[in-house]
Amino acid sequence: MSRHSGARKQSSLDRQLQALQDACSLGEGVLPDEPLQEALRVLERASSRRSLSADHTVVGFFGATGSGKSSLFNAVSGAEIATAAARRPTTSEPLAGVWGTAGSDALLDWLEVGHRHHAAPVKGFADEESGLILLDLPDFDSTRAANREIVQRMVGMVDVLVWVLDPQKYADAAVHNGFLAPHASHGAVTLVVLNQVDRLPERDVEPVLDSLRGILAGEGLGKVRVLASSAVTGAGVGGVRDAIRKVAFERQAQSRRLEADVSRAAGGLHNASGDGEAAGVRSAAKARLAEELAVAANVPAVVQAVSQSYRLESVRRTGWPVTRWLSRFRPDPLRRLNLRSNAPAGLNRTSLPPAGAPERARTDAAVREFADAASAGAPGPWRAAIRGAAREGRDRLPDALDQAIAGADLGVNRRAWWWGVFNVVQWLALLTVLGGLGWLGVLAALGYFQMPVPEVPRVEGWPVPTLMIAFGVVLGIFLAITGRFIAAAAARARAARARRRLNAAVAAVAQEMVVDPVEAEIARLSAFNAALKTAA
Repeated sequence: MSRHSGARKQSSLDRQLQALQDACSLGEGVLPDEPLQEALRVLERASSRRSLSADHTVVGFFGATGSGKSSLFNAVSGAEIATAAARRPTTSEPLAGVWGTAGSDALLDWLEVGHRHHAAPVKGFADEESGLILLDLPDFDSTRAANREIVQRMVGMVDVLVWVLDPQKYADAAVHNGFLAPHASHGAVTLVVLNQVDRLPERDVEPVLDSLRGILAGEGLGKVRVLASSAVTGAGVGGVRDAIRKVAFERQAQSRRLEADVSRAAGGLHNASGDGEAAGVRSAAKARLAEELAVAANVPAVVQAVSQSYRLESVRRTGWPVTRWLSRFRPDPLRRLNLRSNAPAGLNRTSLPPAGAPERARTDAAVREFADAASAGAPGPWRAAIRGAAREGRDRLPDALDQAIAGADLGVNRRAWWWGVFNVVQWLALLTVLGGLGWLGVLAALGYFQMPVPEVPRVEGWPVPTLMIAFGVVLGIFLAITGRFIAAAAARARAARARRRLNAAVAAVAQEMVVDPVEAEIARLSAFNAALKTAA
């Protein structure tokens, strides 16, 4: 393998590992704990393995009782290790044959292999430069729980897996279901050896191999190399050596093994998550949510109060001065709702009736409808997470809406320019009436005291004082009626402006407390799927 090819391989593995780490972080709190913990264990093993010798390839020999695994291990390794194996205190502990000592001790310590044999070079197979470690492991069908635990641990740690089967038990379900099938993603670093073929008639060897290949293909291991050997006769041992030597020479086994581990862990996360992307937040759904929350928060009542308050204030300021004082006995609807002053949100509350069961039900229904639409298409766990995010602020929502309404600038303290004009003219009209009445009163007093009464100016035969009274009264009434029409139109405009501002305030609350959390979960799902795709 070239240096550039190796660098590209490492770069690809780095991306996969980082993607798996990201997927674990993103899936936390959404996915079940078991697949997340498995993925984290893969990351921990990968970090540990990569920190140790990159010049060694660890090959583990796995097999059932009676498969001839140890005999094949010795045949592949050489006589020296066979001798060392004979002196081993127990077959329940792993034995390592090591070629190339630099860095091997730390790696074997991590593997927890205490029995080590630094082997002499084997021509055409391994020497000090090969960096090869062969492990003879306990039988995976051992009756001793400790032996099975060692095998299970080693299956997850060695770089290359060599499964040694025998003609009698090569189709054993315990072997395939317990070990081979669960590691289908590790086909690139797996060898399957049918050992003890010397026990079969020559004509039966190929049919048995074909049967084994068929079983493996059904388990997703159709591309795994299947070899035949006999540790007794030496038949096929050279082929096993060549296959192992090729793997060690290429220096890719470690990366391929880790890639397979990452791919398998990503598959576990995928199975726990499921397929699909969320539909996302649509503008129409946001508008619908804000509209429903506005109704639940009594925005229509506030808008009506703005309109009524404006009309009432217009009468107080522009009505006929003789009767306008009566309007002071009518309460201001905005003041009754505590909306006359615009205090900052959080420092003021409205006096709107608290949300009752109908309002809470409407709010919940609006949030649920919005979350359902946004989460459509998302896999089960993520759909639940999106809905949960939408409901997270449900208890705080009524109070936040009330604060938003209390803090909205409704423009209720602004005076209309026409109020001042009408008010001045109304008072002029009233003064005109009073002037005419005063003039007539003086004339009447003079006549009462038998004093000379001056001639009153006339216009078209009408006395000027009488005209003054009539003109003032008519003008005052006309202004009062006209003011009511103008006030009604202006009240509608001010109410519309208040509705827009209240709806905007409600929409801002909905955005912060419902939409943003939902969009964050949707973005989290999208990032999770992208990370999972890279990791796999």
